[in-house]
Amino acid sequence: MVDIDTITALLTALGQYLDELEQYRHLSYDEFVATTKHYWAVEHGLQMAIQALLDVGSHILAAETAHPVEEYRDIIVALGKEGILPPAFAGRILGMAGFRNILVHRYRQVNLREVYDHLQSDLDDFRLFARYVTEWLTKKGYLVQK
Repeated sequence: MVDIDTITALLTALGQYLDELEQYRHLSYDEFVATTKHYWAVEHGLQMAIQALLDVGSHILAAETAHPVEEYRDIIVALGKEGILPPAFAGRILGMAGFRNILVHRYRQVNLREVYDHLQSDLDDFRLFARYVTEWLTKKGYLVQK
């Protein structure tokens, strides 16, 4: 059974990470790379946001399905297969798992243009993820619409 408090806390944290990341979205690329504080904050914020997304998915899959998850990308694929996320959307965000691994394990090789591009183009995908999960939780009876 899904622990709704865990999911709610993770989705709340995800929203907070996105709010923080929004503060950097107005920067031009040149402004972004000119200050270490900017790109370090965005790298960390994206890492945390992706991890929250993966933790939500992992928890739901462990509680509700028999999908084996060996890699982070498997979480997103399984969420699409289970109908928790629309399959096309799952395919679109699949690269987030790999980007998380780059941020965590190959941080010295991070391409700042790629970080900036994710900042500019992916924040709405995180919000859409949260919306799809919330809709699924409501449909399954875990959340009650007010």
